[in-house]
Amino acid sequence: MPYRLRFSLLLTLLIAFLAPGTTASHGGGLDAYGCHHDRKQGGYHCHRGQFVGQAFAAQAEMLANRQESYTAVPPTLPSIQFTGKVVGITDGDTVSVMHNGRAGKFRLHGIDCPERGQPFGTVAKQFTSALVFGKEVTVRPHGHDKYGRTIGEVTLLDGRMLNQELVKAGLAWWYRQYSKDETVAQLEQDARAARRGLWIDPNPVPPWEWRRLKR
Repeated sequence: MPYRLRFSLLLTLLIAFLAPGTTASHGGGLDAYGCHHDRKQGGYHCHRGQFVGQAFAAQAEMLANRQESYTAVPPTLPSIQFTGKVVGITDGDTVSVMHNGRAGKFRLHGIDCPERGQPFGTVAKQFTSALVFGKEVTVRPHGHDKYGRTIGEVTLLDGRMLNQELVKAGLAWWYRQYSKDETVAQLEQDARAARRGLWIDPNPVPPWEWRRLKR
């Protein structure tokens, strides 16, 4: 083989080996989730897909996060805000709103109210009912949770946001795992300081922990 041809072939192989995104540079091939176990650095890293750029201790940790995360809004459901009448209250953070002739169940985005059986669970439901039941509201969908409920923000006709009003009254936690809303974070801090609602208890049990203990 001529020297120039051999040199060109070797150079091509070297570039392919060093190029970012290749299997060799990752210390392990990518799996179906776009992630891999890094044999060089340890841990489980994602280079594609839902968790691109994130690292986990193991695949099991990634799968647990994947199960809890919201999915994208399907194209058959509203992707922009709409106005409808509230016809049902499941609990403090879940309401049913009429849209296109039928009632859809909506889970309030970025907050988590006490569960049934928890202190202030019934109070939170009554608070939500008093504010929106039988009234027109504006809903802005964000996506879905693993139970198939649409995640969204619900705004009253006077401009108040139901999500925020619950936190302000001390009847919901800021769901920091799924929300980066600093306004809601501050409302929770203010409610804690004033010991409003559930914050009268110095160590209330967050509903996500309550659900885990009840499994």
